[in-house]
Amino acid sequence: MPVSDLENQPVRPSSLDPAIAARLSRSSDGLVAAIVREHDSGDVLMLAWMDDEALHRTLTTGHATYWSRSRQEYWVKGATSGHHQFVRSVALDCDGDALLVTVDQVGAACHTGTHTCFSNELTVTKENA
Repeated sequence: MPVSDLENQPVRPSSLDPAIAARLSRSSDGLVAAIVREHDSGDVLMLAWMDDEALHRTLTTGHATYWSRSRQEYWVKGATSGHHQFVRSVALDCDGDALLVTVDQVGAACHTGTHTCFSNELTVTKENA
């Protein structure tokens, strides 16, 4: 197996369908970015990380499950906060390096208690052409 293929292998064991796993382009630590949006509003709620097993759990339970890079463990959104994400759909982008997870959000999505993690808008200034 070429070195590049070895670098894109799952880090932890998983029950993810091999056909789906083969389509993933993982980071060096075995993760894929998961962009989460709310079904009803279309709001982008948060960015989290999934490995193969987190994706498998999300697809088979309907509960958004992520890999915590800081705690090095799986977490189901809402398990401790009560702010659940019930998964409506999951789409893989064209390069296989990002997922779009569409959810029904119950409560705040952000750990700060806000609806979305993207509430700190930055000013864009355009130079005259």
